[in-house]
Amino acid sequence: TICNTGSLATAGWGTALGVARELQRRNKLRSIACLETRPYNQGSRLTAYEIMTEKMNGTLICDSMAAFYLKRKGADACVVGADRVCANGDTANKIGTYNLSIVAKEMGVEFFVAAPFTTLDVNLESGDRITIEERPPNEMIESGVAPKDMNCWNPAFDVTPAEYITGIITERGVL
Repeated sequence: TICNTGSLATAGWGTALGVARELQRRNKLRSIACLETRPYNQGSRLTAYEIMTEKMNGTLICDSMAAFYLKRKGADACVVGADRVCANGDTANKIGTYNLSIVAKEMGVEFFVAAPFTTLDVNLESGDRITIEERPPNEMIESGVAPKDMNCWNPAFDVTPAEYITGIITERGVL
């Protein structure tokens, strides 16, 4: 998973991490990998904490390790959250989700989005219409060791086209 999709983010069971919780409850979760989710490291700070608290067999990896991890370790599926789901099935989520979906497809790994049904925006035709927030450069500079005057491009989200998504898991079922 990427970013934080557990109870700390959703005030409940969680979305993508909620799927892992349910699999664990059914004794079907072998392991879970979470990406660090730069630049704020929500995955390494929050998701890793929840994985440890739930006593899941979890591994934290750097965002840039996802492809090599899937090649070496494999996975039955990737499950991520979403901030928005468009009428055509495109989804907006934390930056890096689109990359992960491409890698998953290339590796033959199913890619699911877990989101509340209320995240579906039937009036939003496609992800091309979503305005992507660009965050201040200092978020990248202060979270790393880059020179203070370095130019940065810091989009908070990206859009995953529906063609990379196996299904959208909601409380009403899989779309």
